[in-house]
Amino acid sequence: MHELIASPFLGRHVLVRPGSPGGLLLPEATYDELRAATDHVVPGWLADAAREQWGTDVAGRSLPELLVVRQPSTWGYGKASWEINLGCNYKCKHCYLGLKVNSGMPLDDKIRCLDIMSEAGVLWLQVTGGEPTVDKDFMPSYRHAWDHGMMITVSTNGSLLWRENLLAMLRERPPYRVTVSMYGATKRSYDELTQRDGAWDLFMQGMGAARRAGLPLRMSVIVTDDNGDEEQAMVDLCEQWGVDYAVFTNMTPTIYGGGEVLTAQSKEHLRMRKPFGGCNAGHTFFHMDPHGFATICKIGRDDQISLPQEGIDGLARLGDIADRLMLRTGGCSGCQLSGSCTVCRPLAKHYQEAKAPLASYCQHGTTKAN
Repeated sequence: MHELIASPFLGRHVLVRPGSPGGLLLPEATYDELRAATDHVVPGWLADAAREQWGTDVAGRSLPELLVVRQPSTWGYGKASWEINLGCNYKCKHCYLGLKVNSGMPLDDKIRCLDIMSEAGVLWLQVTGGEPTVDKDFMPSYRHAWDHGMMITVSTNGSLLWRENLLAMLRERPPYRVTVSMYGATKRSYDELTQRDGAWDLFMQGMGAARRAGLPLRMSVIVTDDNGDEEQAMVDLCEQWGVDYAVFTNMTPTIYGGGEVLTAQSKEHLRMRKPFGGCNAGHTFFHMDPHGFATICKIGRDDQISLPQEGIDGLARLGDIADRLMLRTGGCSGCQLSGSCTVCRPLAKHYQEAKAPLASYCQHGTTKAN
């Protein structure tokens, strides 16, 4: 089972290690050397690099057993995200997914879509939901993606991380990262926001097991009206655990354009976003929903492409779709502040459909409020 991955990535070549941060840029000639070395012992330069970068000793090891070499792709997609299922064991007030429907593809189609992602060049894969770990096919899907040589991030609420079969798989096939959402620092606030009694207890049980297992954890601290007074307590808990974290305060409408989740927003914690500087959604990155429909990202879900039906050739349309979805239309046409807008056009459209207050996403609302 491999411990290192050599792969093309956005016009370059990299050497990365599942479960570990950082990596190395490889000259193309060195990457080609690794592709050709099918039955060699680990070369000295690679042993030295692994020792210096990750503190691991691979000298004298069999190269094919240690390393998976990803093949070049003509498609140029380096990253993707995948909602394996919209179903969840929580009913969070702020969730942008809206309805929690336990539906999706059979395992055979999941596997085929992961094969397509690999062929498209995807090295970094985020597996999310819903809650991905409640999906009956999460573990075989994860193993298949990992065996392809993908660096996997699992985005989870952490409620099932105590399960031994799940922990055993994640120890055997380390993810790049496990990103756990934190919804409060007390049982009261946590259970209230998730609308499930006992959610806090499951979270603490899962975090304890994940920390003992040494999983590469990162926390997403979610600040809402229910837990806003606990923001510092949540941060303190992350620091006590020695886990990296990021704080999120801005809620977004549902993917169906509903604004009901915006009521969870804490007005006192609303932060002005940085100016949107563009992105490569649809060009070097794409998103796939539980039914195998590929879109430019999680927000811009118009003009879906069915990967099970169209196969990899369907991805050829994503670039043009992305360019069109980024055009300023509707109420944003001719906006004099669009050069420093803080949200992309697809996200602005969601806010507009949800009839959200301008101050939650638009500089015009902020200007009027001031």
